[in-house]
Amino acid sequence: MYHTWMRYFTPSPVHHRLGLVCLGVGLQHGALPTVGPRTLDHHVAIVISAGRGWFTAPDGRRRAVTAPALLWIVPGVTHHYGADPDTGWDESFVDFTGPAAATYTELGYIEPDEPVVPLADTGPARAAVGRIARAARRGNPLLEVETSAAVHELLVALRRARADTDADGDPVLAALARDAFLPLSVAEHAARHGMTPAELRTAVRRGAGCSPKDYLLGIRLGRAKELLVGTELPVAAVARRVGYDDPAYFSRLFTRRVGTAPVRFRDRQIRSVPGGWSTQIPDPDKPPLVSGGGP
Repeated sequence: MYHTWMRYFTPSPVHHRLGLVCLGVGLQHGALPTVGPRTLDHHVAIVISAGRGWFTAPDGRRRAVTAPALLWIVPGVTHHYGADPDTGWDESFVDFTGPAAATYTELGYIEPDEPVVPLADTGPARAAVGRIARAARRGNPLLEVETSAAVHELLVALRRARADTDADGDPVLAALARDAFLPLSVAEHAARHGMTPAELRTAVRRGAGCSPKDYLLGIRLGRAKELLVGTELPVAAVARRVGYDDPAYFSRLFTRRVGTAPVRFRDRQIRSVPGGWSTQIPDPDKPPLVSGGGP
């Protein structure tokens, strides 16, 4: 079983002069169908936030993909990948193109030779994809400009999130973000870093301006919002996904912090973005092209 929501559109030549244009955006969850082998004429950034699967490079070498991770699909290069049929995976993707892509590649933000990139945290990247999805609503007069700006933001977020670098100079925050959904107390998080709870509090307050508890809570609730809007998972299942075994406690916490109950939050957000979830996806062998239209 899988769920998918996606939109594709065709920016005008004027919008291409913005440097980057978004061609499509999607959110998918579950045991998704295998994609490819195929070749595209544009870029796709695929953020894997949960689950695992595989990716086969043009040389035939098959690599394991374990969340959190990024798949880079670049123009003219054959790719073939899929989620593990037992675990599935959660993905957010953005199709994009434009002359600025070459500059981002030269700067190392896009890595054609590294199609599978481990990430330390997918939160900021998923937030950027979420902004693209909201901007992609039908009838939005600023659609092309808003989505273009968010693609720039996405590339920066992905560069910061790479697991092999520490763009913010704070490995403690990166590790907390990575482990945020584990059922660990603040003391247990501190012990994993060889710190006392007081030392962890000092480090997190210095890096994030809040307590470890609030930092972890922000990550958990951010992920919960994405699952509520992007899947049909029951609230209890969402609670478990973000680290809460007690769905009633999760609902009270969510309501207190967000200002509305999880079910109401889901209903309100789904009504604000046209489209919705279904069990059907476009033919993977007939993806959208730069010159093509979309639904």
